[in-house]
Formats: sequence, structure tokens, C-alpha cells
Amino acid sequence: MNQKTRVLIVDDDADLRHALVEQLALHPEFQVQAVETAEAALQAVTVTTPDLVIMDLGMPAMTGDQATARLKADPSTRDIPVIVTTAFSYGPLLDRAISAGADEIMHKPLELKSLRLVVQQHLSLDYQPDGISNGHC
Repeated sequence: MNQKTRVLIVDDDADLRHALVEQLALHPEFQVQAVETAEAALQAVTVTTPDLVIMDLGMPAMTGDQATARLKADPSTRDIPVIVTTAFSYGPLLDRAISAGADEIMHKPLELKSLRLVVQQHLSLDYQPDGISNGHC
């Protein structure tokens, strides 16, 4: 792959954000950026359009479903796959994320191999299970 795939991680949990960045950055095909809030994500998307967004659902101020709805409503960003991550098994936030157009819902704790597989599927990349930690985030 000549050009790196840009992945934006949005999560208010610093430890999880750091773990996701570290795991995806292990693979040279990914260029990973991380932000703490949905507002920062919307701003980052206007500066560097990512190829994929991993969006936490339950964040303060603007939630992940609200940010996803904004991304999907904008013609310039509506085709960016959004993988929503959540600790919620059910409820209105989860329903709203699906209604907002989330391309995938992944439940926490995240299994890192599964996350990488989902990322690659949404980006139509070949999956190669090479050395990624089998841990959870």
C-alpha cells in the first residue's frame, strides 16, 4: 500500500485512546490521529479528512451519535465509515447511533484483532492477522 490509511480515533478515555493508537500504529498501513471529544473530531475531519473514524458513543457535551449524525449529514464526509464503540448493550444512545448512520457498532471491551478486522473490512483492505495483540481495550 503506497499511501497510508488515515484513521481518526475519538474517545474521552485517555487510556483507551492511547491503547487504540498504539495498536493501530503497529501496522504501517495506518496513520493514526486521536482526539478527546466529538467537537475536536468534527474539527479534525475538516483539516485532515480521515478514511475511517472510530467514535466512542458515550462522551460528555456532544455524544458520538450526535457527531456521527453530523458527519453523515455532510456531503463531504458522509462516505467516511464510522465505527462506533460503546460499553452500552442497549438503550437510546445505541439506537441513535444506528439511526445516525454508524457503519458498525463494536462493544467494549474491544478485542483488538476484531477491531483491526472491522477497520480493514470497511476500508476494503486485505486482513492479515500479523502480530496484533489479542488483548482487549
